[in-house]
Amino acid sequence: MIVKSLSKMEALKGFIYIPMKSREGLLEGLSSSSTLLNGEAARIDNRGRLWSDFLKNKFQAGTKIRITRMETGFLVLPIDGKEVPALVVLHEKENRSEGKQATTALSVKAKSIDNLFFNVNSIRIYNDDFLKNESIERDSVDLIVTSPPYNVDVQYENYKDDISYDEYLKFTEKWLAKCYELVKDDGRFCLNIPLDKNKGGQQSVCADITTIAKRVGWKYHATIIWNEQNISRRTAWGSWLSASAPFVIAPVEVIVVLYKKKWQKRNGSRKSDITREEFLNWTNGVWNFSGESRNRVGHPAPFPVELPKRCIKLFSFVGDTILDPFLGSGSTLIACVETGRAGIGVEINRNYCELAKKRLATSSGLYQQKLV
Repeated sequence: MIVKSLSKMEALKGFIYIPMKSREGLLEGLSSSSTLLNGEAARIDNRGRLWSDFLKNKFQAGTKIRITRMETGFLVLPIDGKEVPALVVLHEKENRSEGKQATTALSVKAKSIDNLFFNVNSIRIYNDDFLKNESIERDSVDLIVTSPPYNVDVQYENYKDDISYDEYLKFTEKWLAKCYELVKDDGRFCLNIPLDKNKGGQQSVCADITTIAKRVGWKYHATIIWNEQNISRRTAWGSWLSASAPFVIAPVEVIVVLYKKKWQKRNGSRKSDITREEFLNWTNGVWNFSGESRNRVGHPAPFPVELPKRCIKLFSFVGDTILDPFLGSGSTLIACVETGRAGIGVEINRNYCELAKKRLATSSGLYQQKLV
């Protein structure tokens, strides 16, 4: 991916000049000069210019654009978030029996556009299965903040939250591996999960998931204890007033802090917006604040905006890109807007995407006029 501003000549004639230093990564491995750009025919000349009729007078001179290499060609988006037409997939296959290539155009929409539910300024929501989503470029994310399904039979609309524990851990390994691919080398991960669970049998959830994360490549940094202060909601005691089989339940969750290759951040604006008081309080590894009301938010398992907001301000710079692969009700993106970060959320349930969009519109004064 590269970001650049279009010159007057580029905007008028319909091409994008790829700087020499970016060609190796962006143009590497192309089998021919013919390609696609946003679903339209395009070509690359020997001077590193990407030509397409689609580009003629499409953008004004000076427009800042993002160019991304996709499996299906190239995707060009203006930084201001305006939508572009869906892609058409170009599939090339070699007919070995005849010793020649056949090129077939498949008239299907590329997922990168088809599943883009919401895109305003630096906030994007994809209505998609995170494991199948191909819209987020590798090595592009600064920080992931998420709370995945806990597998405690929460009644989501289209996700089964009571699979076997072995299945749950296999699912966890898949999405943890995908997250690892998407973050930069100094990227970080704040993973909100249970310490353990009793429902369906005692399981050491935090220990097991942390072990899996390390197995797929993540490096461990710290664990933050989140005291939700909800001990009054406890109903399971095991053997009441008896040593026979009592349950021991800690009324806390954890935020496991991981990183990809190096802990020290060198990318980004290097501008921090955390106050002295916040830094002193939040670097204490026990956080005390209440959880979120499912009835108030309208989601079966929401987390409060305070959680991603703390993670974002403590572990990222202003302007960094934050990802939540299990967006749910949108708390992470609200925190992104409030802290001046770019935010990407992926959510499989369309109704929850609608809920996140609504919360962004009503909870974020900065964007209120643009999100309605």
